Amino acid sequence: MKLFEHGVYLVNGTELIEEGNAAADAIFGKTGAHITKEEAAKHTIAYGILKEHNTSGSMDALQIKFDKLTSHDITFVGIIQTARASGLEKFPIPYVLTNCHNSLCAVGGTINEDDHMYGLTCAKKYGGVYVPPHQAVIHQYAREMLAGGGKMILGSDSHTRYGALGTMAMGEGGPELVKQLLGQTYDIRMPEVVGVYLKGEPVKGVGPQDIALAIIGEVFANGYVKNKVMEFVGPGVSGLSVDFRIGIDVMTTETTCLSSIWRTDARVQEFFETHGRSEDYKELNPGQTAYYDGMIEVDLGKIRPMIAMPFHPSNTYTIEELNANLTDILEDCEKRAQVSFDGAVKPDFKSKIRNGRLYVDQGIIAGCAGGGFENICDAADILKGASIGPDEFTLSVYPASMPIYMELVKNGAAASLMQTGAILKTAFCGPCFGAGDTPANNAFSIRHSTRNFPNREGSKVQNGQVASVALMDARSIAATAANKGYLTAATDIDANFTKPNYFFDSQIYANRVFDSKGKADPDVEIQFGPNIKDWPTMSPLPQHMLLKVVAEIHDPVTTTDELIPSGETSSYRSNPLGLAEFTLSRKDPAYVGRAKEIQKAQKAIEEDRCPCEAVPELKPVMDQIKERYEDVNRKTIGIGSTIFAVKPGDGSAREQAASCQKVLGGWANIANEYATKRYRSNLINWGMLPLLTEAGELPFANGDYIFLPNIRTEVEEKAEEIEAYVIKDGAFHACRLWMGELTDDERSIILKGCLINYNRCQEAVQ
Repeated sequence: MKLFEHGVYLVNGTELIEEGNAAADAIFGKTGAHITKEEAAKHTIAYGILKEHNTSGSMDALQIKFDKLTSHDITFVGIIQTARASGLEKFPIPYVLTNCHNSLCAVGGTINEDDHMYGLTCAKKYGGVYVPPHQAVIHQYAREMLAGGGKMILGSDSHTRYGALGTMAMGEGGPELVKQLLGQTYDIRMPEVVGVYLKGEPVKGVGPQDIALAIIGEVFANGYVKNKVMEFVGPGVSGLSVDFRIGIDVMTTETTCLSSIWRTDARVQEFFETHGRSEDYKELNPGQTAYYDGMIEVDLGKIRPMIAMPFHPSNTYTIEELNANLTDILEDCEKRAQVSFDGAVKPDFKSKIRNGRLYVDQGIIAGCAGGGFENICDAADILKGASIGPDEFTLSVYPASMPIYMELVKNGAAASLMQTGAILKTAFCGPCFGAGDTPANNAFSIRHSTRNFPNREGSKVQNGQVASVALMDARSIAATAANKGYLTAATDIDANFTKPNYFFDSQIYANRVFDSKGKADPDVEIQFGPNIKDWPTMSPLPQHMLLKVVAEIHDPVTTTDELIPSGETSSYRSNPLGLAEFTLSRKDPAYVGRAKEIQKAQKAIEEDRCPCEAVPELKPVMDQIKERYEDVNRKTIGIGSTIFAVKPGDGSAREQAASCQKVLGGWANIANEYATKRYRSNLINWGMLPLLTEAGELPFANGDYIFLPNIRTEVEEKAEEIEAYVIKDGAFHACRLWMGELTDDERSIILKGCLINYNRCQEAVQ
């Protein structure tokens, strides 16, 4: 694999010429026409799709309107509640509500099914589509029923990626979907486009997860594609089945890219025909000469079976390399774990070595990445006639949709898997985020799913539990299962891959999915449950702000799973205050108590009481502030909390990673950088300042107070830097903070206090 240092011209879809290379000057002779770099940049597939969906009139500052929206059952309640609070009357574009996360209805009594009934009645009232539990995971339904060539889809799940079908899709926090529901736009600067040039073809036994992990391992740490669009081109695309392309594409989220798009061909056309939607196919190719801001060249034939060791998809090795250096790599993983767990628990990876080989406790093939038809059929072929054995090792397989499941039953693959001792389960995302198949303490699980962050599999550090997940392709998981739990690469198994044809039967959906066909029925009463709560009132940005640092995280990257854990907590995402109790619970259990304590001061201000009476420790701090700033009083100051993290926001699009801090009185985050655009957008949409500070030794610590005088004026006047002081030891210490670029609408949202307030003000003006 090669990462080009400079921009690259792709000529005729097959020739790469790096900018700055002498050969680049010859490009004009090769194309027979004079073309500038700026013009060639308009010839990418991504540019064309973005241009068609941009409403701003400027390709530098995009204002995108999407064709369709999609959400699942731990995001759609909050989204619709927010939109309803802002005046929603009808879904203006197709909006699909799937139920694939809280499907089991196993936690919290009635609350999960209450959310489902809320979704069904909202689909009827506002004119949407409702996909019942166990029918399909969100992204498989979108592939089968929503995607279309040249279209754009916005989803409230980070793995919203349908580029292999010619659809540019993005995963964002719920507020961005709210904007679309209210006729507003998705505002971004024109992103850079990085080409992924595929050549050759995979060797037998190598699957899409292997290719994906190899790419993630190369580009995550260096940020090569961060917030950029990955565009898959080159002759190697044609040799891949559509299922294979989808399996690579969905994992592009783990590179931290903004979106993805692939060139399309006859195989993609056949996919749409198979699914009864031939009219949604569109041939997409880059122009004769297209310029890319970067290029990743991948020789598919050189990729070998991969494994992403705990606790990140970028912690990659070939399985061969792992087996050859088992003790050293496992020791390294144990050291990495100490950074994540602060010594609270100690995974013992080396205890998994048996007879010189790595023994794993569990295999999972599931979800939007692993549950595809081709992955499961190949796994069944590898396991045909084998046994997974009667010991610790278990294997569970989750087809990504009921149409896939039915076809596996018809062609015998399901029976082959069941005969080995494997368990087939319904379409469910639970294993990916800790709501299903949580392993035993200190167990090691291998999964063809999307993520392997700390505790994402469901264990709880605060209870002394730890389990670990490594990501692998379904084929190597099956090979490991055939060897009864001993880690094995699929290339070491001589399997006969039958490659059966796929036949899609839409009757399942016709019989069970509610589709309003875009027709709203305002007479429908929305069905609420006792756990579905409105958002609490949120104050506008004050003139001055006093922040108390209530959490300090120095991990290289902080995931949204650590900011607000997944698993059973997902059942409380319809209850803002109830969910907030879990904030940082697996990373800093004292956070909630600290945040609530300082929040008492803001509540006192809102009740026109003295904040120092509510929080006595504030008095000396406020006295110092008033000595220097005479206009500071309870009508001009806001008091709340902030957290520091080196690089927060990797992973899920969940808005609750920000909103939970907000409802606990959070006014800001402070970071050296934000891991993803979507997390920073979530902060802004919940009225929180996305503050930045220089890397290195911090001028503040947990428990310190930071004063931001005239912060409201600085936001209004687009100040490049924020005046800030750490008040400590009876003195003011200057602290350098800034926010980076903000659109005018983003500034307005922060000033109003959150997106809900912003939209209410817009409605009042109209």
